[in-house]
Amino acid sequence: MEQKPEENLTITLIDEQGSPAEFTHLLTFMYENERYMALTPVSDADAEEVEIVFMHIIKSGGEDALEPVDNEVLLDELFDVFCELTDEDGEEGEDGGEEGE
Repeated sequence: MEQKPEENLTITLIDEQGSPAEFTHLLTFMYENERYMALTPVSDADAEEVEIVFMHIIKSGGEDALEPVDNEVLLDELFDVFCELTDEDGEEGEDGGEEGE
């Protein structure tokens, strides 16, 4: 799976009411040959529990466009993949330290 960490990238999206909302990019990854982006609202930066929003990256007019994922089953699958990818990052460092001992 493709994984592209881009720390501190802020993306502004327009909500249904036409108001801008800022999100922090967490991860871009592949799932079933499609690209997805995991975002979190900037307003949740200091929250104890953060909301994760998944966007499907599609080609529109030759450029990348973001489409919200609203299928509950797909959202659950994307969340599982997101957790696996982010857990792997943390575990690699821990495993490496244990193997050396």
